[in-house]
Amino acid sequence: MSDKKIFFGEGLPYVDVSDFKGKLIVIEGTDGVGRSTQMGLLKQWLEVQGYGVATTGWTRSPLMGKAIDNAKSGHTLSLHTFSLLYAADFADRLEHEIIPALKAGFIVLADRYIYTAFARSVVRGADRDWIRELFGFALEPDAIFYMKINIENLIPRVINTDTLMERYWEDGSGAGLDYWESGMDMKLGDDFYDSFVEYQKKILEEFDFMAKEFKFKVLDASKNFEETNIKLKEGITAILKNA
Repeated sequence: MSDKKIFFGEGLPYVDVSDFKGKLIVIEGTDGVGRSTQMGLLKQWLEVQGYGVATTGWTRSPLMGKAIDNAKSGHTLSLHTFSLLYAADFADRLEHEIIPALKAGFIVLADRYIYTAFARSVVRGADRDWIRELFGFALEPDAIFYMKINIENLIPRVINTDTLMERYWEDGSGAGLDYWESGMDMKLGDDFYDSFVEYQKKILEEFDFMAKEFKFKVLDASKNFEETNIKLKEGITAILKNA
């Protein structure tokens, strides 16, 4: 990608990207793959080297975070409302967190980015062109690291099957599994476990599709945690050297 930041689509006409000195680095991957832990370690590692680092994460907007939690608790969101709430959360964080940090010369580490919205919306039936156009105001990252894992390695990281099923039969919950992260709204299975497996399969397939479209830097996250961390550091170091 060019050193000059560009927008994913038409962008924000009132934002001048020519003076951005920072770098936007995205860590993508499905639930339970270890993104957040890697983010914390990368932030510390970069700060030790003297870089200013800002972090941002999915649905953490002060404006929209609570509203999204409240909306999801009702289990009645339509596809387009679901997508628009995510877009509003991202827009708030882009304007008030990401852009100011990049202008100040910070490295911005994003725990998920617009590609998570793409995957979650498309597997629920959204048109790919529509969801990409919806997020046309987003900045293109300097790098997208995709922590890839297959479903067989993912399941043990996320859930203990015995505990999950015991909790399900006791109170109908998913033993820590989120209703939406399990795809229960899509009626993919009779219980949280079956639904989670089928939903994550669809999410992983969509990420594989996007990996080619958006040229993700794919990392094998099924390997040990330390090896993945080393690969992330090597990739980030290359980006900063090129800068």
